[in-house]
This record gives sequence, C-alpha cells and structure tokens, in this order.
Amino acid sequence: MKKILLICLLWITYNISNAQTFTCDEDICVVEFNASWNSANDVSWLHKLSDVGTKRILIDQGTWQKDFSIVVTPTIIIFVNGKESKRYQANIMMTMEATQEEVQGKIDEIIMEEF
Repeated sequence: MKKILLICLLWITYNISNAQTFTCDEDICVVEFNASWNSANDVSWLHKLSDVGTKRILIDQGTWQKDFSIVVTPTIIIFVNGKESKRYQANIMMTMEATQEEVQGKIDEIIMEEF
C-alpha cells in the first residue's frame, strides 16, 4: 500500500512540475498552439511580432487542445485581455498560411481600436 501511495505521489509531482502554464504579461498576447510531433511546422516568426507578448504551447502536454478547441496544428490565437480576438489555423498540410505581416496587421488594428 505504501508503494502505491509513493508511486501516486511521484506521478502527481512529475505531472505538476511538467505542466505548461498560460500566462502573459501583456494586454495583447499571441499564442501558438502546436504539437511536439509537428515541430517542423513551428511558426518561426512568432517572436518577431511587436507590441505583444508571445507564447508557444504544446497541446500534447496537458488539456490545451480541449480547453482552446484546437482542431489543427499549428493554430495561432490573438488574445486581448485574456479573451480570444482572432484565430489563424494551419492548412491541411499542417503549415501556417497566415503571414507575419497579416498577424502584425491585426495586432496593429487591435491597438488602434483601443485609442
């Protein structure tokens, strides 16, 4: 019985320590949801976006897919004050068709609407 409790405790500790968290210090946050098996299709320009926070989340580590209704990877979601504002999804080949300029344009539009 003690072994089972110890194993359960270790398993819980491992899962908590490896959990991803979704926090963003900015009012506007761009999040790329992808899967580890699709890393070849990561959005390489995500960190180049300006005036926003950015985050990469792997949906195969946690309940992200269900929590954010991710049906294809990668998916980019722009959050404004924690609420989804715009979503871009990959094509059937699992590559992102949205460009850095398109996403930055939407970010700039959101910022201008705030004034």
